[in-house]
Amino acid sequence: MHEKISIIGAGSWGTALAIHLAGNFNQISLWVYEKELCDTMTRTRDNAWFLPGHPLPPNIHPTSSLQSAVEGQSLILLVVPTHVIRQTLIQIKPFIEKDCLVISASKGIENDTLFTSHQITQDVLGPNTPTATISGPTFAKEVAEGVPSALLASAENLETARQIQDLFTTDKMKVFANNDLVGVEIGGALKNVIAIATGISDGLGLGFNTRAALITRGLVEISRIGTELGAKPETFYGLTGLGDLVLTCTGDLSRNRQLGIQLGQGKSLTEVTANTKMVAEGVLTVKSAYSLIKKFNVQAAIMEETYRVLHENKSPGQALKDLMKVEISTEFAGIKGLE
Repeated sequence: MHEKISIIGAGSWGTALAIHLAGNFNQISLWVYEKELCDTMTRTRDNAWFLPGHPLPPNIHPTSSLQSAVEGQSLILLVVPTHVIRQTLIQIKPFIEKDCLVISASKGIENDTLFTSHQITQDVLGPNTPTATISGPTFAKEVAEGVPSALLASAENLETARQIQDLFTTDKMKVFANNDLVGVEIGGALKNVIAIATGISDGLGLGFNTRAALITRGLVEISRIGTELGAKPETFYGLTGLGDLVLTCTGDLSRNRQLGIQLGQGKSLTEVTANTKMVAEGVLTVKSAYSLIKKFNVQAAIMEETYRVLHENKSPGQALKDLMKVEISTEFAGIKGLE
């Protein structure tokens, strides 16, 4: 048993990871943004807003105080939406311990800076802050239920990744390690964009052929962008590339896929997002993807058309027609290391 860890963020994923880690740590501090929810979770031992029906083990301690959550901690697991990571870290900074390891479980790319989560962390807390990422093809509900699953721990220092591997491994969770931190974070972020595209296709009533083509060619687009940023091409054919992409594009528990389905059925983005507390990270990530496509002059037609549907009110049907007109090339053109 390890001594303690602080989990920042009590959405469905943060809560599921707390439940998963409860058997590996003596004490878990779980920071809950919403004071009302924190009080309810403390009283009922259930996250009724984001992960109902999965009782919190007794060693998980909800708190609405960031200071209380992070003071004295040598391990922090950051599980907040990417667009609020910077703001959250700024609040944490006065209380964080020197040499505290900050592990991110968020999947996105900051719109203004085009930073991934570990880059945001080092930008706010300092370039020497130990950082890492845990990612992979996992739905929160199934992790909380103890369904056999696999994750990938990544850090620039492989020994750090192996440390996280040890922290997260259980008899229900197999954890692998690598040192391609950028590749892991890019794969985890951009697969959400392709999941929206695949959902749109399914919402339009198109077939399995179309879905398979979008997933496969979407993986190529992710690899093109990722290798431009210095990622290893093989990372995208592992758990946080192909694995996470397949899960998010085909699983009905995927918020990004469900959002795409509703768009394909004719609803507007405003209609789809109006009445939900859950965040579909792909809605904001597609803006960053579009910026990266233009920055590196990468061919990524699926992501471009998805951006236009989400943020330029292009009709899904017209986006599909335009996608089919894109000039074709060799299968792996544009992927550094595979061309």
